[in-house]
This record gives sequence, structure tokens and C-alpha cells, in this order.
Amino acid sequence: MSEVHAVRRGLLRDRCAAAGSAAALVSRPANVRYLAGGAPPGAVLLLGPGEDVLLCPRAPTGEPAHGRPDEALRIDLLPVADGDPVVAAAGLAASAGADSLAVEEHDLTVARHRAMGKAAPRLRLADLGFTVEQQRIVKDEEEIGCLRIAAEITDQALGELLESILVGRTERHLALELERRLVDHGADGPAFATSVATGPNSGQGRHRPSDRRVEEGDFLSVRLGASYHGYRCEIGRTFVIGTAPAEWQIELYDLVFAAQRAGREALAPGAAYRDVDRAARHLLESAGHGEGLQPRTGHGVGLEIEEDPQLAPTAMGKLDACVPVTVEPGVHLPGRGGVRIDDTLVVRPEADGGPELLTMTTKELLAL
Repeated sequence: MSEVHAVRRGLLRDRCAAAGSAAALVSRPANVRYLAGGAPPGAVLLLGPGEDVLLCPRAPTGEPAHGRPDEALRIDLLPVADGDPVVAAAGLAASAGADSLAVEEHDLTVARHRAMGKAAPRLRLADLGFTVEQQRIVKDEEEIGCLRIAAEITDQALGELLESILVGRTERHLALELERRLVDHGADGPAFATSVATGPNSGQGRHRPSDRRVEEGDFLSVRLGASYHGYRCEIGRTFVIGTAPAEWQIELYDLVFAAQRAGREALAPGAAYRDVDRAARHLLESAGHGEGLQPRTGHGVGLEIEEDPQLAPTAMGKLDACVPVTVEPGVHLPGRGGVRIDDTLVVRPEADGGPELLTMTTKELLAL
């Protein structure tokens, strides 16, 4: 992967040079990992004007959660552990002869930005913006391979839970068990905080597991994902507990499933982000569920669980091939519960079979 990371850094360096910056400082952890192979806690990456340098408050440990830095990179440890690596990077860039430094202003506090100016007063600080995030949108096949393994781990963990006794157990207990199973199957850890929602809580987009116990007849909504070598996937499924589903549950499930299928089928290179959202949203709005819908139908995934692109009504842009995204419509009926169905897919051209589904757990409405 050293060559891959070097190529990524070269592309960024060229873009900075074209914008008039002799050097760039990358501080957002996911961006550091993307360009350097690893992002030890607190580390920042300085590109140019001479060699590229990873500045770390402490020596990298190589833990899977942080990745392993590219061996071709120079690694500088700060002389004091509580020093600020962005300030040290500014001084290093100035001493190497740079007259300008592009920084990720969206990641830096005002205080850190000012401290850099004081440390290198003759260094002009420019905004790098979201250049690295945009570079990360299209994944190479090695990145997609990590996402595929993350999805396999997630499917395994969820499948095992579905084979166990669920009635009487709390949302919080089930969420903790799912996260343990993710690690047992080889994940670095959960990709995000696992959500388990039962009964009137089901179908909510951001439900935090509570001490509510699973009861017969409940909808059970589960949303989880594994992180593997830093790459994160997402799956969401809804089931019925202990009995045949009621008529209203079947109707609501069928509606959300149709919306999710429409969103998945809209994924193609060249498709507008907003059109993918509209394909799913239109069905739910037409059925009278326009109020309370989530602000977007899906989003990109990778080294972060929520990346660009955003599949939302006002999103600008079009999909490229090899972009992994989620499609995750849901409907929540206050006081009754609801349905969420969520998959991670990779955009592929029709000639290659269309969207590649990574999360394979059945979307059939099972009675557990």
C-alpha cells in the first residue's frame, strides 16, 4: 500500500501547487489515515515543501484501529507529549522554506489556527477546504475489499443474534452483544454506536438503546456496522418478534421495502444524488409519510461512516463508479413504531452488473 499512499499524496500535492500553496497540512484523522496509511492519535501529516512528514505526539503503536503508517514516510515525534503537532508542522514548513501552507480550516479550532500564525508569522495560511474528502469519494478495489469484509462481519454478527432468544432482553443488552460479536468476527470495532430499537422506538433514525425489553408483537429495528482496517459499513433491518406480523406492520414494511428498492435501483454512474433520494422519498411521501422523514436517503461510507456524497433532496453532484453508499429509508409512526431498511452498496455500471450489494442479510419480514 506504500505506493498507493504515495500516489494519493502526490495528487494532493499537485492540487495544492495549482492553487499556489507550497505545502499542505492535513489534520483530520480520516484524511491523515487515507494519505499516510495510519493515523496515530493526534498525528498530523505535512506534505512538502521537502519530504512528507507524519508528526506524532507519541510513537505509533500500529493498532488496527489507527492503522500502520506508510514505511516510506518520515515520522517525527514531538519532544513533549503535550505539544501541538499542527504548531510544530507550521514551524517545520517555515524552516523548510515554504511561504504558504494550506490547512484544513474546517478541522482546526480558532485557537490552533492562531497558534500556528504565532509560531510561523511569515507563513501564509490558506484553506485546503474539503480537497482530501473529495479525493476519498471514489474508492479503489482494495478499499472496496475492506468494505466487503466489514459487511461480511456485520452480516455474521446480525445473523447470530437472530438465532438467539430475544424476548425479554433489553435494547441495551442486545446492542452490546452485537458489538461484541463484531469484534469476535474480526472487526476493529463497531463502525458507529449500534442502535437497537423495539416497539414504539422502532424505525427511528437515531435511537439510542434503552432499558426497554423486547416484547412479543414488537417491531425490532437494528442498525449496526463493522469497522475493518478503518473502513466502515452499515446495515439496518427490521423484524417482528414472536408472532405473525399484524396487517399494519406488513403494509408499512412493504412500503419501506419498495422505497429502499427504488433507491437501490437508482444507483448508477452519472445519476444525480438528489434523484436517488427522490426515487425512495417519492414513494413514502405519496403514501402520506412525508412529515418526519429523514433529511437524506443515504450517504457515502469509507474511513468514516458518514462521508460524501449525500443522497439528499438538495444535494448537488452526480455519482461515479466505485463509490460506496448507503440506501436507508425509514418510517416511524409515533407511539406505534416503524421500519428501517439499510444497505451498503457500491455504485457499478450496468455493464458490470449494476450496484454491488455488500450487506446480504435477508430483507424478508421475519417473525423471530
